Amino acid sequence: MDTIHVLAEGLKFPEGPTFDASGNLWCVEQEGEGLFCRMADGTIKRIHTGGRPNGAVYYQEHIWFCDSGNNNIRRLNPTTEEIEIIISHVSGQPLNKPNDLLFDAQNNLIVTCPGSPDDGLQGYVVVYSPDASINIIADGLSYPNGLALLRDSQTLLIAETHEQRIWGGFWDAEGLSWETIRVWTDVIEAPDKATTPGPDGMTLGNDGNLYVAVYGAGIIRVFSNEGSFIRDIKLPGQNPSNCTFDPSGKLGLIVTETERGELLSVTF
Repeated sequence: MDTIHVLAEGLKFPEGPTFDASGNLWCVEQEGEGLFCRMADGTIKRIHTGGRPNGAVYYQEHIWFCDSGNNNIRRLNPTTEEIEIIISHVSGQPLNKPNDLLFDAQNNLIVTCPGSPDDGLQGYVVVYSPDASINIIADGLSYPNGLALLRDSQTLLIAETHEQRIWGGFWDAEGLSWETIRVWTDVIEAPDKATTPGPDGMTLGNDGNLYVAVYGAGIIRVFSNEGSFIRDIKLPGQNPSNCTFDPSGKLGLIVTETERGELLSVTF
């Protein structure tokens, strides 16, 4: 049985949950223009960043986050609270409202840039390599969103929110290319597409399964590592935006939920 606990409430459109090395739980508040931290001892703090922060990840002692309002990728030093811009342009143009991000085993940073959810234009995905080069690795996607790498580190998954599906393909971390791309799974079946926005953030569990926040459906949908549906985890709010697992195992699956403005812990 799934047990849900509310870790924090009153958040202004939370997204991008991530843990730092000290066990502190971070997320962004898009409409709060900042980062929220639930410390390991249960106390909380907020850091104002401005813009519209989105996906976030802890990497090399920093919180890296997308800023869809200022069209860049920034990172925060949690100790000094210093914030710096890392990426702002690709091919001479500002990043198109970056949404989510992850690092691969070769220290490449992969970022989805969907643009505005309402303009109907297609988005793209970029990779930022350790030598500071940045290139588009996929385009023509209808709101590319959440990202995940399967355990083999060679299968990159990208959620295409407006088409309610997840694409999968071979990720060449050396050549920086995404190849043999196919529809890995349809997250929502066709009859429901008109009423459900689709997959948002997603994360891989220790069980090898993929956990997908389905925005608008009030669920975390679980798939096997081959893309087969396993089950749904029902949530108290309708708009989960992202999820991650607590590395310590204590808090289980962490979910950011935007309808109710909550940070949730799901244990099962």
